[in-house]
Amino acid sequence: MIRLAAIEIALFLSPFLVFALILAARRRTLSTELFRSEAPIVGLSIVGLILVAAAMLGLVAFGGGKPEGVYVPDRFENGVLIPGQFR
Repeated sequence: MIRLAAIEIALFLSPFLVFALILAARRRTLSTELFRSEAPIVGLSIVGLILVAAAMLGLVAFGGGKPEGVYVPDRFENGVLIPGQFR
C-alpha cells in the first residue's frame, strides 16, 4: 500500500520536477521566489492529477490477481501461522 501511495505522490510531483529541470536547463537560478513567480501552479497541478488518475485507472484495469481466485485467510495449523493467499 505504501508503494502505491509513493508512486501516486511521485506522479503528482513529476510535472513540478520537470518544470524545475527546464528552469535549470535555461540556466536560471532555482530560487524559491523565482519558482513561485514563474511556475504555472494550477497547470502543473492539473497535469499531476491527470497522471495520478491515469495511473489509478491503469492499476484497476491491468493490475490485481485472477478474477476467479478465492482468498484463503490466515490460519493456524499445528501451532504454525500459515499466511493468507489466493487459490
